[in-house]
Amino acid sequence: MKIWISDTQTPTHRLVRLNCEEHSDYVYLGDLDDDAVRNFFVEIKDDMDVEKNLKLLKYYGYLHLFVIAKK
Repeated sequence: MKIWISDTQTPTHRLVRLNCEEHSDYVYLGDLDDDAVRNFFVEIKDDMDVEKNLKLLKYYGYLHLFVIAKK
């Protein structure tokens, strides 16, 4: 699936917005297969429910991930 990304990082959190349609302020991440998307999710947060988020991305065509930075 083709994915575009907007990734905002601050000292306290990271906001990752994924979309399956092109947007002007998003960067093209690539044409990723399911395994590549799973690996990408694990890189973002290692204890994430990968399968649930993959299903949500496929169903809705977008996914917003809010990750709080561990101190």
